[in-house]
Amino acid sequence: MRSGTAAEWTTNRERGNLTLLRGMTFCSLKFGRTFSRPFVYCIALYFFLFAPRARRHSRRYLRLALGRPPTAVDRFRQILTFATTIHDRLYLANHRDDLFDVRVEGAELMRTVVSGGRGAFLLGAHLGSFEVLRSVGRRAAGLQIVMAMYEENARMFNSMLAAVNPAAVSGIIPLGHMDAMLKISERLDAGCCVGMLGDRTLGDEPLQPVNVLGATAHLPTGPLRLAAILRRPVIFMVGLYRGGNRYQVVFAPLADFSGVAPRDRDAAVREAIAHYALLLERHCRSDPYNWFNFFDFWREPGGR
Repeated sequence: MRSGTAAEWTTNRERGNLTLLRGMTFCSLKFGRTFSRPFVYCIALYFFLFAPRARRHSRRYLRLALGRPPTAVDRFRQILTFATTIHDRLYLANHRDDLFDVRVEGAELMRTVVSGGRGAFLLGAHLGSFEVLRSVGRRAAGLQIVMAMYEENARMFNSMLAAVNPAAVSGIIPLGHMDAMLKISERLDAGCCVGMLGDRTLGDEPLQPVNVLGATAHLPTGPLRLAAILRRPVIFMVGLYRGGNRYQVVFAPLADFSGVAPRDRDAAVREAIAHYALLLERHCRSDPYNWFNFFDFWREPGGR
């Protein structure tokens, strides 16, 4: 199945003001995480009050994830969690890993991947923080994590991260460019883990219908198809914010295409996407406020 129109999230312009963003960055780095937290609450309240479309989609998601109608507190908590992870990116990008209590589940799995020396794909979602995942890579011996991602809708914020620490964006492979697949292959051959997010479609690309939280969603097949073509294992990844300065990073086996023959590739990709949807749903239910898709995730392909 193919999506017939541009995905809704790609048409949503990056919200915010560059001057305001610079002010937040300055205050955050000068006064520290604790004393700049009230600013995060103000930003979350602004979007809670003045982003009706995102509020509508948040309400639908939370109803599915919580199994009940969400309260205003539920909806604000989701936005505050999102704002907090964005705020924390400033410190993580500046290598202030000491500010956070990060627990890792699946460390032994990652040690096995590193010892294999062939690299692997890490497939995540817009669930929690991917910056905290990169911080785990910096602290684990031999584990190098680079992200392959679509940057257009976060260009403003990424430019601010680059100003804080140029290395923060040097480990990102921008998707949508002709040489992206070559760069991904080179990083894998060097033993790196390449992280991708598999829960959003760019529009006109193959999709697979899956059940997520009791409703049909359509996930892109591209990330897992790429892993199958390059014959690499795929690890599910998620960095969940657990309040305060606490994060829980989870690595779990998703698929291994190392020995999959070309004739069996399509079936293996379909099975892997179904498994990905199950893992995604599991963490949506365990940590519902970490979901950061503020658009109609369950929209029919080609729908308006």
